[in-house]
Amino acid sequence: MESNHVKMISGGKCMDNNEINAAWFINKYHCNPESIKVVMINEVVPEDVKDDFYVPDSSYSQSIIGLFSNAGMLCNMQELLEKGIYVCNAVKTPKEQSVIPILQIKDSLDELEAELALFDNLKVIMLMGDVARKAFNMIAKKQTGKNVIPSGSTYKLRHNEYFYHDIRVMPSYICTGGNLLIEKGKVSIISEDIQLMLSIIGDCHE
Repeated sequence: MESNHVKMISGGKCMDNNEINAAWFINKYHCNPESIKVVMINEVVPEDVKDDFYVPDSSYSQSIIGLFSNAGMLCNMQELLEKGIYVCNAVKTPKEQSVIPILQIKDSLDELEAELALFDNLKVIMLMGDVARKAFNMIAKKQTGKNVIPSGSTYKLRHNEYFYHDIRVMPSYICTGGNLLIEKGKVSIISEDIQLMLSIIGDCHE
């Protein structure tokens, strides 16, 4: 029986799960995981996969592009990848109600943890919203025995510095959805958080 941790590919070469996942990432995003310095974790995948981040002109991609534009960086999603910034969702199945139940978050943890394990050179993880914060805290607690981000309002938490090993972890607000069109104050705050993230990784935005 084939091991869960090793898989054969053509030519008889064996690859472990990390290598398989890295090869998948390179093939899908045309980007080496080793070049990724930042992961922005959003709340949940959209109901329609065509609205997700790496589909051209999708609602999710337009939200991110708009936030980076407000932060002073004009770019598309591929250019963000080339700058070492990757965006994903904490929950890998569409939400069926306004509040995502904790069980649904837990069901996606293994996939999110494997996704984060791809990136050996991370400097910053941005947690875009409460669901992303909960999911990341669950992963951190599993690995280290404690949460990275304490409880409290995002508005207050974002003024403090948090670290997971040597990776800066930044709580912020959800970066997709109709609320961005309404809550202009949050757009400004997210843009400020993006500017701080860019300064941490040493990226000069024009």
